Amino acid sequence: MRYALVTETWPPEVNGVALTVQSLAFGLRGRGHAVEVARPRQPGAGPDEGLETLLLPGAALPHYPGLRIGLPASGALHRQWRRTRPDTVYIATEGPLGWSALRTARRLGIPVASGFHTRFDHYMRDYGLAWLQPGALRLMRRFHNRADATLVPTMELEQALRTQGFSRVVRLARAVDTTQFTPFRRDTHLRRDWGADAATPVVVYVGRIAAEKNLDLAVRAFRALQRQRADARFVWIGDGPLREALARGNPDFVFCGMQRGEALARHFASGDLFLFPSLSETFGNVVLEAMASGVPTVAFDTGAARERLHTGVHGLLAHDDAGFIAAAVALAGDATLRREMGVAARTAVLGLRPEQVAADFDALLATLARRGALDAPLAA
Repeated sequence: MRYALVTETWPPEVNGVALTVQSLAFGLRGRGHAVEVARPRQPGAGPDEGLETLLLPGAALPHYPGLRIGLPASGALHRQWRRTRPDTVYIATEGPLGWSALRTARRLGIPVASGFHTRFDHYMRDYGLAWLQPGALRLMRRFHNRADATLVPTMELEQALRTQGFSRVVRLARAVDTTQFTPFRRDTHLRRDWGADAATPVVVYVGRIAAEKNLDLAVRAFRALQRQRADARFVWIGDGPLREALARGNPDFVFCGMQRGEALARHFASGDLFLFPSLSETFGNVVLEAMASGVPTVAFDTGAARERLHTGVHGLLAHDDAGFIAAAVALAGDATLRREMGVAARTAVLGLRPEQVAADFDALLATLARRGALDAPLAA
């Protein structure tokens, strides 16, 4: 089979969408398929080995240094897909490039699957534009309902979208590479750089440092637990528009910047407690990464945490801000419980395999391709 994946974000950009789509692309390639990735050009980044790459115009994303957005490219996509027609197109992002891909695939009669990766409607609220939230949801619904299937990572999101008028919603589970994320990457030298010894509770946050991540709550939770453990350290792994202000207001925090691959796994495994205060995630890959790293998590009862994390076993789930802070304080003060939860969390995700996700994704795209082939004579 031949598949085309369209995305407006791709490594070396570090975010859940970029890394998920890359994993899906290489997963399909590993199953013997021809895979083309259509994405914006990125400064200093070239084609990926083993993948066909269609590089298209892009522009910098305001307030997000290093991230790009695809520009409309219907003409280039039409020429490419007329010349080398994919059996199915998967569109991961709803930006200008995503809309161009959707229109082009529809015009050419190519089956389309879309991925619901980001709650842009919730982002409107986080950036003080709550009045735009209903319009954003309508636009997203219009986009995804023109696809033959909309892929979501959790049962919670599948049910939510169905009630909001999204049709043909299909769950595609996520996994984590437990050979990359593992407690064996814990690094005492790295912890020493953070000002921590073996007994120091190290709290970590991993992700974008941005308004939609509800980071003020993480700060408040840490300050509360710090009153119990004055030696605790808060380590921030990632980057974003709020990093400078956070660092300026909290000079005792440790900021490690963007980490990738083995370095990210080492940073994760060297923490003792992961705080994940976001309420805007469709999933939250970092929850699985923390679990695989043997690090207990405090999170809200949503997304990956609801899907995979059993409260009291692998970490603690909260339903409001007070509960989140109380959970952070409780775990910070109990090293034995943290260790037990870390072992249980690691065990819980050992059965998750990226290869199985790739196989399920392949089966879904192949099913759409077969339906398209059956419908083609009727459409003609």
